[in-house]
Amino acid sequence: MSNIFEQNLDKNAANFVPMTPISLLRRTARAYPERTAIIHGELRRSWGEVWDRCRQLADALRKRGIGKGDTVAIMAPNIPAFVEAHFGVPMSGAVLNSLNIRLDAEAIAFILHHSEAKVLLTDREFSPVISEALGKLDHKPLIVDIDDALAASGELIGAVEYEALVAEGSTEFEDMWPANEWDAISLNYTSGTTGDPKGVVYHHRGAYMNALGNALEWDLPSFPVYLWTLPMFHCNGWCFPWTITAKAGVHVCLRKVEPVAVLSAIAEHKVSHLCGAPIVMSMMLQVPEEQRPHFDHPVSMMTAGASPPAAVIAGMDGLGVEVVHAYGLTEVYGPTVVCAWKPEWDELPLADRAALKARQGLQYAIQDDLMVADPDTLEPLAWDGESLGEIMMRGNAVMKGYLKNAPTTETSFAGGWFHTGDLAVTHPDGHIEIKDRSKDIIISGGENISSVEVESVLYAHPDIAAAAVVAKPDEKWGETPCAFVELVDGAAPSEADVIAYARKHLANFKAPRVVVFGDLPKTATGKIQKFVLRERARALD
Repeated sequence: MSNIFEQNLDKNAANFVPMTPISLLRRTARAYPERTAIIHGELRRSWGEVWDRCRQLADALRKRGIGKGDTVAIMAPNIPAFVEAHFGVPMSGAVLNSLNIRLDAEAIAFILHHSEAKVLLTDREFSPVISEALGKLDHKPLIVDIDDALAASGELIGAVEYEALVAEGSTEFEDMWPANEWDAISLNYTSGTTGDPKGVVYHHRGAYMNALGNALEWDLPSFPVYLWTLPMFHCNGWCFPWTITAKAGVHVCLRKVEPVAVLSAIAEHKVSHLCGAPIVMSMMLQVPEEQRPHFDHPVSMMTAGASPPAAVIAGMDGLGVEVVHAYGLTEVYGPTVVCAWKPEWDELPLADRAALKARQGLQYAIQDDLMVADPDTLEPLAWDGESLGEIMMRGNAVMKGYLKNAPTTETSFAGGWFHTGDLAVTHPDGHIEIKDRSKDIIISGGENISSVEVESVLYAHPDIAAAAVVAKPDEKWGETPCAFVELVDGAAPSEADVIAYARKHLANFKAPRVVVFGDLPKTATGKIQKFVLRERARALD
């Protein structure tokens, strides 16, 4: 007798198909061709129309010589063309490279050169910086202008306009499936705060898995109405162009994230879901009551990046927005860790619920494993809420690697785990909680101070809208905490007031010694740029 593994049961075209987000669009368009897929100002497009347009885009790119492994870059805000590019570009076999719209010409030129982009789709608002970047390149990509009706300015600088390019393609295009789910689907560059940006390569399998992971972990219903406050260029919009499509939802596009516009869109379109950094929530909370558009339907917001302070989570609860806290990095397709909420926690006081939500949580069900470990030995640390180590993970939603950077790829995957560089503890219930980036820990007189802990206290101050804490060099202690603070409109606490407040809630050595008031430098995704603040802190003496 032979066992089942010795039978001739091999993979074939009927029982094994490469995983790809493209199949999610095909299914939704087949099931709900008449339902609204995209809202942008006065524009409405159905899923049937989006399916046709994505096939046309893919066919048009093929006719212009674009094929497997070629890079197609896009420089655009959250507009319909960006949603379509997430499907049409990989349908052609090409790789989608989404450019950060806040980058300068030097960085854009570097990325276009490093990625060997063959085509650049660019919204006309960004024609000045794109023109400057192109001037730095010896080999220029084909420039396709996106003449968005809601763009306030900018010239057309390309060889063809986006709508004309789409019209070149056929809706009968069918040669769109990757032969291998390990094929690259997109390319996202890290911020490059310590050197040139690194190109993070995603594969079809990971994009498919994390797209479904988002839906699973967020309990997304069918037909969600999703507001694009998170930039689509950031980790492919955390894979939500594919997630919302899978659930036959509505993509509500928004060119700029302004708090009144966000709240107005939620009220007007009955938005059910949105994503954004904690700073976006703070902006929403700062809108004066008399200017705030009101809504009474259920809204859920997924946030990631820096840990949302408990005070901000509590404020959103009062606004009528449920906060879901996730964690991830560019290298793992955006969010892939989430606070796994327990029903019994619903009965806890608001402050306790907010503190629990501020923890990062457990890995997505589609991700294999997560641990906090010693970065040198890879030994998992105790689940005691105190042992500090590096967050590591592995699974299907981990990048292929860094483009043209084998040494860094090898280091990042040492020991069969992806090393995040984030420091955390594991609580007895298995949930992890970030304490800091390894480079952000403040070591004062031999004591480790978590900047996140100090920031959480400052965010609870009624006059503080945003806060960031970094290390300031000190002759006696080595380093001391330095706080940079944005105030609520009309508030005017003194430096001494803020320091005294911090000392009421922290051990004295953890309280900031210096407080600097003013606007905080932020990325396009709302993350506070601590590397800028570290430079400012060093220059204070």
